[in-house]
Amino acid sequence: MNKKLALAIAYTLTSVMSISVMAAPNGATESQALLATAAKESGRASYSEQTAVKFKPSDNVYLKSALAVNFTPGKATVTLPLYRGLSSTGESVYYIVTESSDFSVAKELGINFAPKMKNAIGSSGAQTVTMNGGLIKFKGNVDFSPQYQVEPGSPNPFPPKVAKPGAIGDAEWSSVVVMPSQVVLNVQMVHNESGSHDRLIALDLKKRTVTMSILDGFQGGKQYFYHLVTDVSAEVPSVLEKGVFAPRLANLPEIGKSTPSDRSALLGFSPVLNGITDTRTGQHQGFTASLANSGIDPINIFPIPPSNNDRSAANNYSPLWDAHVNMWTDAAVKANKVRRITSFEDLKGLVGAGLVTSAFINPEGAGNPWLFGLRPTRAIINCPVIAHPVLPQ
Repeated sequence: MNKKLALAIAYTLTSVMSISVMAAPNGATESQALLATAAKESGRASYSEQTAVKFKPSDNVYLKSALAVNFTPGKATVTLPLYRGLSSTGESVYYIVTESSDFSVAKELGINFAPKMKNAIGSSGAQTVTMNGGLIKFKGNVDFSPQYQVEPGSPNPFPPKVAKPGAIGDAEWSSVVVMPSQVVLNVQMVHNESGSHDRLIALDLKKRTVTMSILDGFQGGKQYFYHLVTDVSAEVPSVLEKGVFAPRLANLPEIGKSTPSDRSALLGFSPVLNGITDTRTGQHQGFTASLANSGIDPINIFPIPPSNNDRSAANNYSPLWDAHVNMWTDAAVKANKVRRITSFEDLKGLVGAGLVTSAFINPEGAGNPWLFGLRPTRAIINCPVIAHPVLPQ
């Protein structure tokens, strides 16, 4: 098929899908309209299993719509399709889509399936949007103009002396987007007239692609659990993770609830507060290491990967990570037992041995039994999982 014919078909589909969405919104018509409009505006074929980039099995890429992934430790990036949308006043804004609460929509768009996100419907933590043809029209917006600033504290790096996010969502902004069909999408604005996301490496508005830096992590005892921080509900972690400060996310249900049966859109994970800071050891980890080393990314611990083919009620994946920050105890520090924590199983053993406990953040909170009694710190970090490649350790 030649390019002119492909674009003509995309244009026709856009018109048809626009009528369908207006008549009877459902996830299929919405996703098809989004893809058709993106194809028409970018000149690139819509995502499908046939057009998807063929990564190696050992790359273990979850986000099938990814156009490229640089797996180099310390320099990892992902290139994604860029969608155009509309602000509440009609200006063009640009965003990525990484998860859907609907299995079929996730397959259609080549994104992660996150069924727990449906529990955000009706909460003040989500953003309800409308469709204008094949364009999402947002109520909220992001100001990318602030200057990102962070300085370690003294004598201890944490808490930081200065922590000012480089992007701030307004009162209406949430990346948890409820579509007219009631499908929930994880949508992050990465560029508008005020500037760009702090993790943005390259942007091509003509070809509609964006390259973002991604973070390292541990899951199941293996490193390089690559994920992308988009936005964060609390100010200090939004700086440490280089995400948009989006206060509205704090209203998502429900902090400290992490099982599939809970009416929560969230899933617990455990950043480290006071890990080793010396990068020469290869054991550095946590917020203090980030602050002590010019803002390098923290290396967090995650419980599970996406299960994109699992339609059962047991699918517990969500990109909306409920942070239960842990810290090494004084006894562990004095006994020289501080090291990298590499899995939830590892963390469970360390908590049971009295070597790791809840960080002093939010000291009044109740412990979460699902996460070994660690307390949630009331910070929600939106971290879509990109890939978990097999790389040399």
